[in-house]
Amino acid sequence: MGASAIGSFVRIMVVDDDLDTVTVLTRYLQREGFATIEALSGAQCLKLVGENHVDVILLDLMMPEMDGFQVVRALKNNPATAEIPIIMITARDDIESRSEGMRVGVSDFLAKPVFRKQLANRIKAQLDTIATARSIEDALNRIEVTGDGADKK
Repeated sequence: MGASAIGSFVRIMVVDDDLDTVTVLTRYLQREGFATIEALSGAQCLKLVGENHVDVILLDLMMPEMDGFQVVRALKNNPATAEIPIIMITARDDIESRSEGMRVGVSDFLAKPVFRKQLANRIKAQLDTIATARSIEDALNRIEVTGDGADKK
């Protein structure tokens, strides 16, 4: 499922306290055909994700007031946002950060500096994972509805 096939239907939220980083990432994403939403803090991210459909979140780890891990916990604790894939983007690329990120629900990690094609590929991988999960869920629902389950005698 390429970005051009989905086009602006895919909305990516970029969250970083550094405006230059947000601007660069947003330009990368728009060149790849994604629609973007920008947030400059964790609190702004949580507000905007409640007001907009978001398919994937790119989230900085080190931000003032509310760090990336706190944002992930808040998103995962909300049933409306719990399933949104989160790609953590950070200059702090150590095993402890990755372990904590995976523990709280981060889907993937990218170390800064981020390269456009790498970013697009990681997002597309998350979108493919979502599409596969939805297909499986739809198939299971069809089986339940039609009664074609293995529990027939």
